[in-house]
Amino acid sequence: MTVIKSELESNRVQEIDDLLKLIHPKIIEYVEKSDPKSANYELTSLGQYHRPQTLKEIITEKDEEELVEGIRGDNDKLFAKIDQVFKYSVNTWNPGFLDKLYASNNPIGVISDIILSLLNTNSHVYTVSPVLSVIENYIGRKYASLFFTNDTETCGGLTFPGGSWSNTTSLHTARSLLYPETKETGNGSFKFAVFASEHCHYSVVKAAILMGLGSSNVFKVKILADGSMDTKDLSFKIEESKKQGFTPLYINSTAGTTVFGSYDPFDEIADIAEKNNIWFHIDGSWGGNVIFSSKHKYKMNGCERANSISCNPHKMLGVPNTCSFLLLPHVLNFQKAMSLSAPYLFHGRDDEGEENFDLADGTMGCGRRADSFKFYMAWLYYGFKGLEERVDHAFDIARDFIFKISQDDRFELVLGSKDDLPKCLQVCFYYRPKNYKLDKNTEITRFISRELHKRSKYLVDFSPNTSGGDSDKGEFFRVVFNSPILTDTVVDDLISSIIQVGEEFDS
Repeated sequence: MTVIKSELESNRVQEIDDLLKLIHPKIIEYVEKSDPKSANYELTSLGQYHRPQTLKEIITEKDEEELVEGIRGDNDKLFAKIDQVFKYSVNTWNPGFLDKLYASNNPIGVISDIILSLLNTNSHVYTVSPVLSVIENYIGRKYASLFFTNDTETCGGLTFPGGSWSNTTSLHTARSLLYPETKETGNGSFKFAVFASEHCHYSVVKAAILMGLGSSNVFKVKILADGSMDTKDLSFKIEESKKQGFTPLYINSTAGTTVFGSYDPFDEIADIAEKNNIWFHIDGSWGGNVIFSSKHKYKMNGCERANSISCNPHKMLGVPNTCSFLLLPHVLNFQKAMSLSAPYLFHGRDDEGEENFDLADGTMGCGRRADSFKFYMAWLYYGFKGLEERVDHAFDIARDFIFKISQDDRFELVLGSKDDLPKCLQVCFYYRPKNYKLDKNTEITRFISRELHKRSKYLVDFSPNTSGGDSDKGEFFRVVFNSPILTDTVVDDLISSIIQVGEEFDS
């Protein structure tokens, strides 16, 4: 009898052990360089900007031979490549990473990701992911119960690959549950209308396109001076849509808008939704996790009246990317909206009212990573109090920054004043050096932002002003304070760095 062997089936235990021993010091070194408390901290560990063509020449254009022959067994080549990836990536563990609505993950998050890679399972059916399925149902209900305080026995949640897909699934769920015939006939004779504020996430419009509604069926609602949805205009838009033959389907509100971090008035929106039989969704991908803070959870007042909520632990809570939940007050509605007869995969339950553990039967996909495990481990590791402390600390740092720049008339807040608490963890402001000219805001902002990155000091974002009357002022800074290692020392250095680079701007 012929014995078929493969080089890939060599001693895998030894190979994993060898690779882990080799990579371990590199991982520690990478994090040490970015930690101000470490003796090996390097100011330049954030990383610098390089053009795509430069990185193509350095990273990928010399890989053709290796992609054919492989580099297994040649540790010098293997770790030279890994070193390149570390060197030319943005180090999100560095306190200077203040650009996006996420930061480095937690140490337990690294371990969680390793465990998921080791298990390498698909959490679509219970038989192949029994423990992970039980954990997802458990933590999904625990999470949802923080929001749906009137439905703690029936609520729950599932993970999706990012907030955009959670939002899209909420729109699909709304259509399937409010108009069940659309599961077979599609939009048919319906001309559905979606309502969202002018500052909603772009995924709302993309979801409308994906579901065949079209972008023109999304009615953009005006915002108030604080960036929140104008509910008077919402009511007006709904009535106008009816006159045009639309069927109002879905209101997307936001807990922490992408630019300003504003929270919509959820109770007012819930009243309007109930009056018009419209699905009420809260996109809390960014700001929803204030629910963990006794100081700041008031921002979510009225959320218990929503029909669905998106929330991303990978943002404010530092869980590894990606980890996004869609939460429902009635968890069985996932299957009601999504399930099809697929007995070759989902073998059913004796009682359809029982808890579902074949999780993909409640989604529009099949293959799914058990991202809920990362959130479960973070919550278990730090406890509710630890997560609350992380949220409160971030708000304290943002507040400290607002107070300090308000003492210097070269800085101007886009919204609010030094006496206002930050809406969320981003601070939007203009900086005007001594040689400032009114029409140079955009040039100044971009110059300072790019120079800070080139010098590997800070990575901060900027945005155009679309808030109405101030739109002619040009682009402003949007700095996100969302890391447990940020201190007032970092705040002081950021301010002095902006001033120093700003003085170099040549108008």
